[in-house]
Formats: sequence, C-alpha cells, structure tokens
Amino acid sequence: MQIHCTKPEDKPYTLGDGQSLSLLIEPNRSKSWRFLYRYVGKPKMISPGVYPTINLADARSRRDDARKLVSEGKNPSEVRKEQKVALQTESESAFEKIATEWHQMKSAKWSAGYASDIMEALQNDIFPYVGTRPICEIKALELLNVLRKIEKTRGVREDAQSTTALFRSVSLCNCNG
Repeated sequence: MQIHCTKPEDKPYTLGDGQSLSLLIEPNRSKSWRFLYRYVGKPKMISPGVYPTINLADARSRRDDARKLVSEGKNPSEVRKEQKVALQTESESAFEKIATEWHQMKSAKWSAGYASDIMEALQNDIFPYVGTRPICEIKALELLNVLRKIEKTRGVREDAQSTTALFRSVSLCNCNG
C-alpha cells in the first residue's frame, strides 16, 4: 500500500524494502525496482522490473534469484545478458525465419504463382507446427509427420516435396552458429 501511495518529488528517491531491494521513484512518476549487490568486491545493480508490472512479491522473488546466483559465484547481470543472447539466437535460427530466407533465395527461379503457392503452403501447413522452433531441434521424423498430414488432408504431394527439399537445404546449415 505504501508503494501505491508514494508521490514523486523534485528529485528521484528510493524506498528500501530490505536485503538490498529498493524502489526508485522518479519525478516523472515512474517507479522501478533496484537490487544492489556486490560481485567480485565491486558494487553492482540490476533492475528486476518496473512497478506495477512487477509487484513487490515478484520483485522479492527476482531479488532472491539474483542473490542465489551471486552465492553461486555468478554475476546476475551477465546471466541475464547471456539469456537475452540465447533467446535472440534461438529466434534467428527458427524454422520460419530460415524457411523464409530460403524461399526468397529460390523464388527468383520460380514463377510468381508457384512462389506464392509454396509460401502459402509453408504458412498454412508447416509454420503452425514447427515455425517457431530452432531448426536444429526439429527431427526428420517430426517433419515427415507434418508432411504426411499435408498429403492426407489436402492430397498435395508437390508442396510436401518442396518442403522436403527446403528441410534438406536448411539442415545442411551449421546449427551451432
């Protein structure tokens, strides 16, 4: 209740919660959590989030997670950066992104109608099943099952063959970056 009732002042100020967690109140009325810690003898700070998106209980939980990382000898800020890079890398290696690049490369040799048909087939039949998954996690048997669904439901063998060619092309990529 105290957090909700705080009013901004001319200068930023903090409300301490304990165990190095505080809430920074800015003159523009924004409120953000701060967790202060020491790593390798140096003071560090991370922000668990913005109030009210992150409530007090969530901020305390994130503080506890960060404290645990520090006790394990890890820098919470670096761990967070590594997670962000991993998510970005994962999205860059998603099947849909690679398939779209493949389609752009191959469509120069195709007629406009055929290129459109292939993209439509990918969007309707493949992407809903494996589009967001990293290409290296998709097993051949899994893709085969998706291709069989296409053949059964629509009786479209040509699209399935094109998609098989796509999977062969992208599976040759270096999945480890």
